[in-house]
Parts: sequence; structure tokens; C-alpha cells
Amino acid sequence: MTSENFYLVEKKPPIAWVYLNRPHKKNAMNPSAWHDSPGIFEDLDKDPDIRAVIVAGKGPCFSAGIDLMGMIPELPELMDNEQKGGIKWKLIPRIKKLQDAISCIEWCRKPVIAAIHGHCIGAGLDMATACDIRICSEDALFSLREAAVGFVADVGVLQRIPSIVGQGHARELAYTARDISARRAKEILLVNDVHENQKILMEKAGELALEISNNSPLAVQASKDVLNYGVGKSVEDGLNYVASMSANIIPSNDLMEAVTAFAEKRKPKFTGN
Repeated sequence: MTSENFYLVEKKPPIAWVYLNRPHKKNAMNPSAWHDSPGIFEDLDKDPDIRAVIVAGKGPCFSAGIDLMGMIPELPELMDNEQKGGIKWKLIPRIKKLQDAISCIEWCRKPVIAAIHGHCIGAGLDMATACDIRICSEDALFSLREAAVGFVADVGVLQRIPSIVGQGHARELAYTARDISARRAKEILLVNDVHENQKILMEKAGELALEISNNSPLAVQASKDVLNYGVGKSVEDGLNYVASMSANIIPSNDLMEAVTAFAEKRKPKFTGN
């Protein structure tokens, strides 16, 4: 078990749990939330013992969003009264770093499951949409909140959520900034499943991660790569890319093991090689 300020990382191979661990502030995302995530997910990406990752919140909720007051020192340009071009020019790379702190979840080759309970608001929703799969408990509440506080969501949710829920629902969430329930989130496909309570949610997240981990890590990670590449591309572009991917990873020890296990009528033991 290792602690990374905002995050608590527990590696229990083949699964890693990444907890948002600021419960007294409803896991509002302070500077360390943004600084630490790229290193955490890079480490999980490189760890051969980890085959799936679960992101969850400690305390009363997943995340209440960005800690705006805590982040002001990190973004001094926001408080500059003149807002001249030079000030704005300095702000762009700062925003890019915040974007990377969310995108690193998508870049991680291991599948990432968001297990959401309670509030999942603003930056919390940004983080959830960067995950591969989202499941939640019945008390979960979602909001694309930025329009209600006077700025555009700029760290990834507007780019990712349309491919999850469709343009109509995405625009409704962005323009209204309304809260939606777990039931509604499932109706619009924001989440795959809704579970009775947090305890069951965590159990089901672990089961799902283990089910993923039992498959060939080479094939699972290649599938994530192909799916990520295909967003916004034509079918033809995607087919060309996956043809190259297949040519690169076949044959593999995992494929030979699958064939042997089938012939021997046993469960395969994949190594990712």
C-alpha cells in the first residue's frame, strides 16, 4: 500500500485500486490530485503484475469536483485583472497540464473501471469519462457542472462524453448543468450498471476487474489501444489500424496457450507474452 497525498494506491495483483482519498473535502481535486495522477497511471501502465485498475472514492462520494479555491495559486492568471494576451498565453500550458492529469487514465494501457458512489461532479465526471467502464451505486449523482459556475469544461469531458452518451444527451448535460440520478445515468449509457449500495459496488467492481484480468493481457490492452484510436476516425481508418495491430501481436504465447488450453479442456493461463 502506498499513499500519494490525494490518492491512495493499493496494488493487489492482478488488480490495482486507486482511491481518491480526501474524504473530509468530498474528494475535491486539489493541486496534488492533478500533479500526482500522471505518475500513478504511468506506474500502473508499466507494472506487469497489474492487469486492471479500479478508481473509486473514499468517504461520502467519488468526487465533488475541482477544489477551486485550492487551485487558485496554481492558476494565478485567472485572478489577473487585466487579462491581456500575454496572461492568456501563459494560461494555455497550465490548462494542458490539467488535461494531461485526466488523459493519463486513457493513456494507461490497462483497462480502468470507475466505481462511483455519491457525487460525481465537474472534474470528477471528467475523470470518470476518461475511464474505460463506469459502474455506480444507487446513490450516485452526476453533473457536468461547469456552466453553472461560469466556465467551459476544458479538461476532457466535452470531448469524451459525446461518444459515451451521444451528442443530444451530452449537450443537455453541458448546457443545463443539472444533476442526474444513477437511474438516469444508466438510461443514457453513462454507466453500465447500477448496484444497490457502495459495498456491493466495490464487490462488483472487483469481480469485473478480475474477469478482465483472466483474459489475455496482450489482447485486452491491444483492444483498448484500437478502441481509443477509433474514436472520431472512419471505419476504414479503424480497420487499417487494427490490421496493423493484429499483424504486430500475432502469433503470441497467449494465443498458443489459448489453443493448447482448448485442446486440453482447461482454463488458459495467460502471461501477456
